Amino acid sequence: MLKLALVDLKCSIASWRLWTLLGWLEVRQRYARSRVGPFWLTISMGVMIASIGVVYGTLFGQKMSDYLPFLASSLVMWNAFAQMVQEGSVAYINSGTYIRQASTPKLIYQLQVIWRNLVVLAHNFVIVLVLLVLFGVKSWEVLPLFIPGLALFLLNALWIGMLAGLLSARFRDLPQIIAALIQVAFYITPIIYKPTSLNRYAFIVEWNPLAYLMEIVREPLIGQAPSALTWGVTAGMALVGWPIALAMTGRYLKRIPYWV
Repeated sequence: MLKLALVDLKCSIASWRLWTLLGWLEVRQRYARSRVGPFWLTISMGVMIASIGVVYGTLFGQKMSDYLPFLASSLVMWNAFAQMVQEGSVAYINSGTYIRQASTPKLIYQLQVIWRNLVVLAHNFVIVLVLLVLFGVKSWEVLPLFIPGLALFLLNALWIGMLAGLLSARFRDLPQIIAALIQVAFYITPIIYKPTSLNRYAFIVEWNPLAYLMEIVREPLIGQAPSALTWGVTAGMALVGWPIALAMTGRYLKRIPYWV
């Protein structure tokens, strides 16, 4: 089972021209004949960050030069994660026509989701860069840690999307459940508030794996080095999650065309 999934993954990665082209075309198609194009994503995200930043920054008594970069990096990365998981849950369903008609590696459709949302992330990340220029980079020493942090972030988003897509192809009510769970997770994960704000309810963050997934990419951007615990939890999530996702994919890979 695991061998079958690994072969499919290898063939999917080798077909990178296909899934990168399909992902890019989907982004372009959404904003066809628009003068601003995909940068509408950046504009809408910028407006949301500015609105939430002013309101919650004032309510929490935060210094804007610290809070806005924190909020921007949090919302931009959370939006990427949420979209990767939600779109991953319907990747096989939405590509059912291709799956039934052509013999292609199935994980191509999950890689397509990751690539498409990486393109969106690149557009939204402009906001983070602008705020870093305006308020200054807090620490050039820890900033490069964002790269390995982003790699762990994507690895975890991919295996979660793989499992969600496989189970959603079999159980069609699951995408709606996943969307609801992600919305709940948004409120219990430190995104618009800092982890230290919960005081006696800090256990909500300590036992929330998504909090560590956010910290691994956010902290280097705001001038803090992720703790050893953060690296350990996110790496552990990938080490545990990937074998499970691959084993499940290998077991049910041949059933996907019948499910979709």
